[in-house]
Amino acid sequence: MRATIHWNGKVRFTGVAGSGHAVAIDGPPEMGGENAGVRPMELMLLGLGGCTAFDVVEILRKGRQRVLDCRAEISAERAEDEPKVFTRIHVHFVVVGEGVDERRVQRAIDLTARKYCSASIMLERGGVAISHDFEVQECPSATEPGRNVGRRSQALTPADVPPKA
Repeated sequence: MRATIHWNGKVRFTGVAGSGHAVAIDGPPEMGGENAGVRPMELMLLGLGGCTAFDVVEILRKGRQRVLDCRAEISAERAEDEPKVFTRIHVHFVVVGEGVDERRVQRAIDLTARKYCSASIMLERGGVAISHDFEVQECPSATEPGRNVGRRSQALTPADVPPKA
């Protein structure tokens, strides 16, 4: 696996993954950034979320669960002092589907956390406390599995995700 990070001036970078996909990375305005990309630590949360959500959806799909949408809402706490590493991460899954078995969702989450999600396991081995919970929302199928229901997940912004108490 490879990646290249190219400096674009100030605290703006472009990251290019080995797959050829690019992502804009920028720092906050108080550090000279222009808010033109995600922050590096946000990328870590996105990587964790993508990894674990991928696993959960695949496990449920292989278990013939009729999942229409799945969202992983991630909140994290960081150390107060440098380096400001993650100390706690919580992943809340929202699984939308028709007749989805909650026991299978719990099993899928347990498997991703303990066996399959490299990002989660790596962070835990580094001392990060990671917790999970979930909710299942019943939605009679108006569409085919694998298609998002209502608002498309990729269109979410941070304002769309309520803060955890």
